[in-house]
Amino acid sequence: MGLFTPDLYYSDVLAIDLADLRARGVRALLVDLDNTLLPRDTNVVTPELRGWAGTLEDAGFVACLVSNNWHDRVFEVADALGFGLVPKALKPLPFAFRKAMRLLGAGPATSAVVGDQLFTDILGGNMLGLTTVLVEPLSTSDLPHTLLLRLIERRLLADRQPLA
Repeated sequence: MGLFTPDLYYSDVLAIDLADLRARGVRALLVDLDNTLLPRDTNVVTPELRGWAGTLEDAGFVACLVSNNWHDRVFEVADALGFGLVPKALKPLPFAFRKAMRLLGAGPATSAVVGDQLFTDILGGNMLGLTTVLVEPLSTSDLPHTLLLRLIERRLLADRQPLA
């Protein structure tokens, strides 16, 4: 699997072991939005998600949304969570990941990508040598091309289960 293999795999962002990430030297999180933080086409930031964002800050992490999306909701969610933002990311291309690391004052050794897709988030992070964290998608609603890629992802992940 190589470039499509996440370093870590969790059921959702709330289950991520932040102490483990810190032990790996990570201090900057490059986080996807759609179906990672919020279900696609939803902009309701739950109290649990706000609490998680606060926990990140308390634990010494900095975070930036890195999203292929560019609509108003991306800006609203980044603002609500206190995250930096790189919209129109064109993931898995490296440009947005590099921009996010510059915004956060971090490099590849201290950054992790958190997302729900192997072919955008995990591939992009692995190409740059970042720690990669896959989470289960929050919704089955997605763009047609993403639904096709999900079929391939299921085959690639057939023998893996989320840690928590």
